[in-house]
Amino acid sequence: MKRVAYIVESPLGNYILGQMIVPQLEEGRHYVVVKGMFFIDNNVYLLMRGNPLAERLGKLSREKGIYLQACDQCTYMRNLADKLIEEAKIGCFPDFYKAVIDEVDLVITI
Repeated sequence: MKRVAYIVESPLGNYILGQMIVPQLEEGRHYVVVKGMFFIDNNVYLLMRGNPLAERLGKLSREKGIYLQACDQCTYMRNLADKLIEEAKIGCFPDFYKAVIDEVDLVITI
């Protein structure tokens, strides 16, 4: 089975994850193994504590070992560093690649 990492960049990130990818992962029908997700721009809000999607992502991270990371500059610019779910790391592209690159076959931007 192929292993992927997602870079969540689209303004539709909330919809794509919440209505498509996360339900498929929760139901075990996504067909690929997701090793990581990197959230950039306004998508860092998707990792805020109290956000239902963030809580679902945190649970998937714990259960399936999905690495979650928020862009450092995007996070600090929005004063969110202390508001993210526990599972979310903060860092830049090199940190994300270091965490997942040897674990994936594809990096996909959504």
